[in-house]
Amino acid sequence: MNTVYFLVQQTMFFSIPLLIVALGGMFSERSGVVNIALEGIMIMGAFSSILFINIVQSSGAALPPQLLLLLAVLIAAAVGVLVSMAHAYASINMKADQVISGTAINMFAPAFAIFAARMIRSVQQIPFSNTFRITKVPVLGDIPVLGPLLFQNTYITTYLGFAVLAVSAVVLYKTRFGLRLRACGEHPQAADSVGVNVYRMRYAGVAISGALAGVGGLVFVVPTSTNFNATVAGYGFLALAVLIFGQWRPSRILFAAFFFGLMKTVASAYSGIPFLANLGIPNDVYKMVPYVATLIVLAFTSKNSMAPRAEGIPYDKGSR
Repeated sequence: MNTVYFLVQQTMFFSIPLLIVALGGMFSERSGVVNIALEGIMIMGAFSSILFINIVQSSGAALPPQLLLLLAVLIAAAVGVLVSMAHAYASINMKADQVISGTAINMFAPAFAIFAARMIRSVQQIPFSNTFRITKVPVLGDIPVLGPLLFQNTYITTYLGFAVLAVSAVVLYKTRFGLRLRACGEHPQAADSVGVNVYRMRYAGVAISGALAGVGGLVFVVPTSTNFNATVAGYGFLALAVLIFGQWRPSRILFAAFFFGLMKTVASAYSGIPFLANLGIPNDVYKMVPYVATLIVLAFTSKNSMAPRAEGIPYDKGSR
């Protein structure tokens, strides 16, 4: 059972960031704006929040670790919104090609993170002390089977991911805002004709996307490393694959995130799984697993894709 516990916990570490970022991408694309800048926004969110953690820890401030992590989450979300606004302005107001706008942010973010880190610290790595792991959640951690699976050796960000999933599902399908957002991604002219401000709704979708992508960058770095090196290992692009595989729906995105998280666990932590470690397969083969799985899954599912109809099409109020 120890191997099962290890596998589930590691899968959580890799799946939760994918879940959060893919849900962010869902809000943007449901509003009609393609956001392939998720990778760059993740980097900017991780950079700002990890730098904040580094500064607080270096100053010797006696902040409780979980409070420090929650403050870092807020900073990552704020920076994510800020960066996403550049993409929103180019895509919505300027009617620029949304793929090019997103690519520009993806190219800018790592360069800025490296430059800023070297200016501040003389090296591009930003270290931090990982004091955020929860050894055992009181009471819940003692539940047989479920306790070791979900409430031991975990992070508060894991529960944050499930909270984001629940809120996203309610907002998208049970609120007026969600109905209007989906209408702007499917039939923006029809939405406009009944008084919905399409531009405002698309800005809101991109802003939510930016906030969640920024948080996803922090959530990716904290459980898997003790320093930030201006990269999130392609997780923004993997989150796009999760979004497509999940058909832009929260429940399916959850399944897709855990599938790709499991593949990432096999690639990164195979040595802790006796069966895989004893196979004698070269390390490089395991590293290829998530990306090969992505290609295979998308090859079989993308042709049945149910993307929003107006996705990627700049809205012109004067056209009908």
